[in-house]
Amino acid sequence: MTHPNDAMAQVFAAMPANDLPSVPRYNICPTQAVPVVTAGVGRRALRPMRWGFLPHWYKAPSDGPLLINARAETIAQKPAFAAAVRARRCLVPATGFYEWTKDDQGNRLPWYFTPRDGGVLVFAGVWQDWGQGADARPCVAIVTTAASPWMAQTHHREPVCLAPTDWARWLGETGEKAAPLMRAAPEGYFDRWRVDARVNSNRAEGPTLTARMGM
Repeated sequence: MTHPNDAMAQVFAAMPANDLPSVPRYNICPTQAVPVVTAGVGRRALRPMRWGFLPHWYKAPSDGPLLINARAETIAQKPAFAAAVRARRCLVPATGFYEWTKDDQGNRLPWYFTPRDGGVLVFAGVWQDWGQGADARPCVAIVTTAASPWMAQTHHREPVCLAPTDWARWLGETGEKAAPLMRAAPEGYFDRWRVDARVNSNRAEGPTLTARMGM
């Protein structure tokens, strides 16, 4: 995420929280805080959430699998996500994301994906508040779907990306069913290029992580 928080708040007509993560960020990892847009009474909110959904039955964040994604095909039936997808849908903005392939030696080769038009990516997400008292924290998972033929050259899944005309519908502000929005991006939506393997380390940071290989 490299877009300023104030600019994101304006894009989504949302009230920004005071504790949003500082930007720019070039290597956001699971369990870290990400900016999330939620519906509100009268106005949307832009606030930080833990990337990694915590079902209500977890006694601690490490009690079960790390749920960073929710599969569109089964989200309504999974006990962890069924209530959230009905009542707590959200938008997760980003500048881009990484996926990986492997070479003949099994080395992980990172690719960077970003909107071809240079705009903001908006992932469909589901969220909930987990824990109580001092341990309470909001958490989010990104909805994924089967990859388009173009995306499948790199990975078999892709995040559900929402167009501006679909934001209100996904947030539940229009009363329309949101299930039809859980689909792959149209052909030509993304641009992609290989980036340096330094991004494989969660300690790596900086704008050179998204630079095209050889540049």
